[in-house]
Amino acid sequence: MPLGRPGGWRITTYYTALESLYRGKRKAVRGCAKFHCSHGKTPLGSYPDDFLKVIQTEGSGRITAGPQRGRYLNWSHSVGYWLDDTTRDSRGRPLKAWSSAAADKSVLARDQGFAIVECGKEGGGRPVEREVCERFQKARWTVTDLFRPGYGGQNHADVYIGEEHGSRFADSPFYTTLNGATLGPS
Repeated sequence: MPLGRPGGWRITTYYTALESLYRGKRKAVRGCAKFHCSHGKTPLGSYPDDFLKVIQTEGSGRITAGPQRGRYLNWSHSVGYWLDDTTRDSRGRPLKAWSSAAADKSVLARDQGFAIVECGKEGGGRPVEREVCERFQKARWTVTDLFRPGYGGQNHADVYIGEEHGSRFADSPFYTTLNGATLGPS
């Protein structure tokens, strides 16, 4: 039994950036030195500006150098930057690779599970590579995160694929958009 209209979903991906893969000019950041703070002014260190840009898009990045090495620099429009020991969903729970998903709550309810039954086409209209589609189909997703209001949209889910490993995810076949996907219950 499909969720919504068969072939009517757009699935995007998000991930955790890895600082060591970025080489931009270093920029000082201020925010919260711990979780449960909002719009702090504490100096959090200096990081490559291209790493910070990805964090503001993806939500988090693991720090690989300096005194905060091994911690995460997280970002939210409603909180700003904060340091943490993990990545977080909108309820403050750790994100789980190939399991956590975000959606507009009017499209998929929080804690609703789903599976990607058919992958549709990639963002450029090309067929999705078989191995890539199979990996997305094998996962069982749960909506644990919410889109910033106005950014989700009708029939759109964003699935968390984990942390970059050795190469930037922007170059990975898993960092993709599935247009015309079909979802089913998990």
